[in-house]
Amino acid sequence: MLVRRWIAALAFVLALSGATLGFAFAGSPSTIAEGVRINGVEVGGLTAEEAIQVLERRSSALADVPIVFTTGKRRWSIRPSKVGLEVDWRGAVEAARHGGDGFGPVRGFRRLRVRFFGVDVTPSAQVFAPALDVRIRTIAAVLDRPHREAAVRLVGLRPVIVPDQPGRLLDRKLAARIVVRALVGFERTRVALPFRVDRPRVTTEQLRPVAAQVRTALSAPVRLTMGSTSLRLPRWRIAQLLSLPSGGATALRIGGRGADRYFARLGRFVNRKPENADFAVYSDGVRIVPAKEGRALDVPATVDVLLAAALSPTRRRAKLVVATKQADRTTADARAMGVTGLVGAYETIYGGDPNRISNVQLVSRLIDHHLIAPDEEFSFNETTGERTEEKGFKEAPVIINGELQTGIGGGVCQVSTTTFNAAFEAGLEITQRTNHALYISHYPQGRDATVNYPDLDLRFVNDTGHWLLLRTWVGSDRLTVALYGTPVHRRVESETSELRVTGDPPVKQIPNPELYKGETVVEESGSPSLATSVRRVVYTAKGEVLHDDTWSSSYRAEPNVVQVGTKPKPKPKPPPPPPTTTEPTTTEPTTTEPTTTEPTTTEPASPAPASGA
Repeated sequence: MLVRRWIAALAFVLALSGATLGFAFAGSPSTIAEGVRINGVEVGGLTAEEAIQVLERRSSALADVPIVFTTGKRRWSIRPSKVGLEVDWRGAVEAARHGGDGFGPVRGFRRLRVRFFGVDVTPSAQVFAPALDVRIRTIAAVLDRPHREAAVRLVGLRPVIVPDQPGRLLDRKLAARIVVRALVGFERTRVALPFRVDRPRVTTEQLRPVAAQVRTALSAPVRLTMGSTSLRLPRWRIAQLLSLPSGGATALRIGGRGADRYFARLGRFVNRKPENADFAVYSDGVRIVPAKEGRALDVPATVDVLLAAALSPTRRRAKLVVATKQADRTTADARAMGVTGLVGAYETIYGGDPNRISNVQLVSRLIDHHLIAPDEEFSFNETTGERTEEKGFKEAPVIINGELQTGIGGGVCQVSTTTFNAAFEAGLEITQRTNHALYISHYPQGRDATVNYPDLDLRFVNDTGHWLLLRTWVGSDRLTVALYGTPVHRRVESETSELRVTGDPPVKQIPNPELYKGETVVEESGSPSLATSVRRVVYTAKGEVLHDDTWSSSYRAEPNVVQVGTKPKPKPKPPPPPPTTTEPTTTEPTTTEPTTTEPTTTEPASPAPASGA
């Protein structure tokens, strides 16, 4: 019991002494504990604002004072102001205060620990990253010396090993942290920047076996064979094909520009495109032109066998590796398509200027040899594409907005009209056809077909159940379009109605200032608007009606073009006076008689009587 009292008394005394000691060193909570340093500067006993002012003054004084950074004998100076250094002194002071803060005795004990052991707070800082990056890159550009990998080079036809060499690189991330930390500090001593050794991945010893391989490869010629053909590759040619180890590579291979050029030339000698089976048309039917296999040089496989032969001291022959390529349409495919005879054809005669003839011939070639699958809809526009100058089409007469003008592709409708009539005579289902805006007499009446990319099209369906082959034969004045397939022996009957006048031609007046008012001259005779229709009935081989269609065509009138005088008529001139006859006259001589003057007497006049006043 007595012992417990002594222990309790001792504990009380110790607690009281500790509290007294804590209160003794607690100091003022408004000041920083003694022994606290920020960036090496003693700030103990200062208030927070006093500490901030001290630190900011020292930092401002050193803003333009450079620090010298070194790597070996090289030196670089960097000023804090040039990298936009901003130090958080307030945050550092707050951290310093918290290190010696607390309530009463607790604060005292914390400050006692700081007084004996000390605390140095490093402030956080920010820099303008691009400015710092520029300086780090500038240092690295001078300091960095990349490693050199061991490599094999040729001196003539003799392989030589270029030895490896280690390099030196600036540790950029660590260097950036060291630069910022040094600029934040108040010391201006030299600071060393870190670098690391850049070691090569491929050493000289690793390439000694490869150099031996190169000597073997260049020891004698190699022969490439394909059937009975043999190509001799001399040593200098083999050297052009080899890709020697460099840049971290350790294997000998065939490749590079020299090899690419050589195999490209070799491919032109070896390669052959496959040819599809085709159809040759004769007067007695259609025959199949057999397909031809193609072949192509397998360059990767040929490279492998060539390298193996070059690395062999004795077996220095290699076979070219050639792959066969089948045609897209084989002979069997063509035979199964059933193109055996004529299904329908039509011929038109045409003319015009050289540009129109050129357009007719060009578009005829675009649709020639076109294959139409069973139940496929043929489209003239999709088959030919847009008719443009880039494709070779020229300007020629063409109907635009109901008027005959000049445009790219004039004459194409000669081909679309002939194609329409071939499908017409073949008894095929015609799904789209448009007549011309103006009547053209050299086309079959009511059976013309105009096209205009992409809206006006000619379309028909292959409803024969077999493939159709469209062929064209075009000369200087005749065009034939024929459809070949399996003859289904359809019978086509057609009836064309009379060409009816549906309206008078309008009159288009053109003022002519050379003609007097009231005078007219017919420049061009027009034509009335016309209409016609064609009915076609298609019968199967059994006599059943397959198609019964009527195509109605209306053609615009073409105006009578009349020149009308606009010149005012002159005023009529007055009639001339009637003609007059002058008679001769005789003049009689006259005699002048002398005259006698008689004397006269003048009497004085009497005065007049005066009136009464």
